[in-house]
Amino acid sequence: MLKKLASAILAIAMSFSAAACEKAPDAPDSPASASQSSEFPTASETAKKMGLGLNLGNTMEAYSANGCEKSSYEWIPKIGSNTPTDYETCWGAVVTTQQVIDGIKAEGFNTVRIPVFWGNMMENDGTYTINADYIARVKEIVDYCQNADLYAVINIHHFDEFIIRRNSTKDCAKIFTNLWTQIAEYFKDYPSTVVFEGFNEYLGGDQFDENGNLKEVLKPMAFRMTNTLNQAFVDAVRATGGNNAERVLIVSGYWTNIDNTTSESFVMPADTVSDRLMVSVHYVDNAMYWSNKIGGEEWLSYTDSQIALLENAFLSKNIPVFMGETSVNYPASNFDKNAVHTKSSECVEIILQKLTDKGIVPVIWDTNDNFYSRTQYRIKSDSDRKVIKDISDKLK
Repeated sequence: MLKKLASAILAIAMSFSAAACEKAPDAPDSPASASQSSEFPTASETAKKMGLGLNLGNTMEAYSANGCEKSSYEWIPKIGSNTPTDYETCWGAVVTTQQVIDGIKAEGFNTVRIPVFWGNMMENDGTYTINADYIARVKEIVDYCQNADLYAVINIHHFDEFIIRRNSTKDCAKIFTNLWTQIAEYFKDYPSTVVFEGFNEYLGGDQFDENGNLKEVLKPMAFRMTNTLNQAFVDAVRATGGNNAERVLIVSGYWTNIDNTTSESFVMPADTVSDRLMVSVHYVDNAMYWSNKIGGEEWLSYTDSQIALLENAFLSKNIPVFMGETSVNYPASNFDKNAVHTKSSECVEIILQKLTDKGIVPVIWDTNDNFYSRTQYRIKSDSDRKVIKDISDKLK
């Protein structure tokens, strides 16, 4: 059955590939590409090199959120003069510069995750053609990462939610095949330090019914959606050839939730090359954060149990885990009343150490002037700086 599913999605990918490529912006000149074929690193090798990561959050994935939850909301509102900068800064970010990225590298990070809302500046003509200026701006930031010797991870962020809520799984597969064909063609000559992550958190998410109300998708259908769209992503990228034939790809978990993603109902996509896939989940201690149990024994036990699920489902099978969003600030209000560990930096160190000890790639969720200052080009807290330096040094 899985082979039939893979074949069906591959057929969709091939049928959309040519059309999407005709509409996609011309691919730019890129840094010297890495050697193809057997010299392209595996997912396991890549995971070891990615080290600690930082999200460039609330930046290229920002969009006008007015009315986005309503069924009558048909397309993406324009902001200001409708330039990439209007969207990049609309959620409070400063314009990303080479200095911002260089500072991330200097603080000990080896990976930058660049969430992207590809619907910004896109025409509402049914073709889902990515705007040439917008993808060129994403390229500039990817190039900053290349210049700084950082891995760059780009995904579809929030726009996946917009699409999934308004389309059937079959139509979603067509749309995402189209989008990933364009993105993959544009970046296909880039080296192995550019990694594609299929989606963000919305695989298996709610969809609008005929009355415009959001309805939960039943779990069997949610898993089917997740598995189908991950396969569409992998097939679309591989069909573009070049370095994309062996580039490491990150497939997204069902809601990026660890319990759902480690279920036997979650199926890793079929691939044309071995050991080139990672799986993405988020927030290993999320349940403890929202139940105000950070720092306590239950928090430690829960974190270990979540890591054990990941180890059994993926790590033991040589499938690296990408923790695409990881907590970094723990407010006092979220600590257990009997917490053993009572400082945010201490808890950050415990979580990052537990993850990296197992070979998981943790990527801190960060927005402008939260953990890392994009105007001072440094981690704001000295105690946090020490944590990142100590762990990054151990990973070298």
